[in-house]
Amino acid sequence: MKRTIFSNQLLPWLLLAPQLAITFIFFLWPAGQAVRQSFLREDAFGIKTSFVGLTNFRALLDSPEYLNSLQVTAIFAVSVTAVSMGTALLLAVAVDRMLKSARVYTTLLVWPYAVAPAVAGILWWFIFNPTVGVMPYVLDVIGYDWNHVSSKTDAMILVVIASAWKQISYNFLFFVAGLQAIPASLREAAAIDGAGPVRRFFDITFPLLSPTTFFLLVVNIVYSMFETFGVIDATTEGGPAQATNIMVYKVYFDGFVGQNIGSSAAQSVILMLLVISLTVIQFRWVEKKVEY
Repeated sequence: MKRTIFSNQLLPWLLLAPQLAITFIFFLWPAGQAVRQSFLREDAFGIKTSFVGLTNFRALLDSPEYLNSLQVTAIFAVSVTAVSMGTALLLAVAVDRMLKSARVYTTLLVWPYAVAPAVAGILWWFIFNPTVGVMPYVLDVIGYDWNHVSSKTDAMILVVIASAWKQISYNFLFFVAGLQAIPASLREAAAIDGAGPVRRFFDITFPLLSPTTFFLLVVNIVYSMFETFGVIDATTEGGPAQATNIMVYKVYFDGFVGQNIGSSAAQSVILMLLVISLTVIQFRWVEKKVEY
């Protein structure tokens, strides 16, 4: 490995300056402000501020609405991760078996990733709209009365589908790359020994995909907890009856709509610590089962 030596000691810092500035301005500074405001209580106009210690955190742990938000977030994150990764893996395996048309299918499947979360939410909101949507009509034919405006289950299904659809393309790209990196000779040898397609997948392909799967698991959990705000806001706005009010949306609603800055900041701190803890747990214990 060749080591680069800079003649000017200031040059490396100048090269790192843009990235350091972005990290400080858009992550470290807002995170620091959130931590500071979580220990404060201020009025809606920001005129009077008082230090209240851990009062905001204690109030959250005693709040049924916040505890419900924790439960909803857990169900939502697990569902989005499972649906997006499972569907992406299925599509990647299908494309990997193609020879002539693989590039065409790959290009078509990547397009949804360019769609903004809010646009994806509105798209699926129209598709499942009880009045003008196509899917409620189809479901009514088979005897299911769809209405995500009043049904908690239907609302959760809608936001999970919209959020997962947006992430499938990202997962698909990594799974395709991982499948193409697996030597064909391994699967051919297993086929010669009499192993069927299903056994070859679970005994050879999937274990060798474990590094890719582990990486996508971390990315998808972070995505479902942070980047799905636009989907929730465009489809259900946390309803009905708080059924889809995930933690990141509650941070926005309490802070910007309810003007409860202290509680909103405390929620953002808890959310940040929760995501960091989940990531550490995954790297500490889950990664041990990854085969590199």
